[in-house]
Amino acid sequence: MKTVFSQLTSAFVRAILVLVVISMPSVLLPGVNADTAQVVALVSLAGAVLVFFEYSSAYPSLVEFRDAPPFNRVRYVSLLITVSLLTIIVRGEADPSTLSMFAKATGNIIGEAINFEYSPVNLVALMLPADAGLDQLVLVRSIAGLSYLISLMTLVAFLMLIRIQGWPSRGKTFNVWVNLPTFDPSAGGDVVARLVRDGRVNIILGLVLPFLLPVMVLAASKVFDPIVLDSPQTMVWTMTAWAFLPTSLFMRGIAMRRIAAMIKEKRKRSNAYVEKHGYTPA
Repeated sequence: MKTVFSQLTSAFVRAILVLVVISMPSVLLPGVNADTAQVVALVSLAGAVLVFFEYSSAYPSLVEFRDAPPFNRVRYVSLLITVSLLTIIVRGEADPSTLSMFAKATGNIIGEAINFEYSPVNLVALMLPADAGLDQLVLVRSIAGLSYLISLMTLVAFLMLIRIQGWPSRGKTFNVWVNLPTFDPSAGGDVVARLVRDGRVNIILGLVLPFLLPVMVLAASKVFDPIVLDSPQTMVWTMTAWAFLPTSLFMRGIAMRRIAAMIKEKRKRSNAYVEKHGYTPA
């Protein structure tokens, strides 16, 4: 009973945290109309319910690495910091504060440092309409620079944590089915080879998406209505997705390769045991 209560409490806390990060821009940014607020509230509630049922259930559905911290914790903290700081910067355009000015200045420094031709920040600036003013260009560059910096720091932190903690095993059993519910080990082919392949694909996507997403948006704007970054919420979530999705894919690729290495090492130990004792341990 105590274990069930602890699991439900943990799931409820996670659901509240998800609700907070999704609804934050809508609550803090000025000029949000009632219809938009209702839509955001509905999306926040749906996300919270999904997370609650995912973590309160004994069987996985969609959320990966739910029983392998700190993978999802690092991703959540990265998302929370990104959304919080970008919201503060955008809010600071109408209601300046010391924190908003400091965050904007930091992002502008990073943005200018990597604003060379065909850089991710330079490609993001191309998403703006031709008649965009200097203030909007500086704002987008600051947000892009800061979000890109957070994504790089997230990767460094994740690499340090998995090295220090010996992730994913950490001396306990790692359940591939629970932590990779969308990965089917019986789909055919060697599991290790498929994990390495999928990990390589995720890492490549994580590397190219910061460059590819602005180009895709720019190409789509010639056919469909372009994304308008004048809306504060649209700007925050567009730039958050631009920085967070590649980082998340990169982390997933690293994690899958680590799992493949763990399985390969266990196979070697099992084979060595069989050669030495003539049978496989239970």
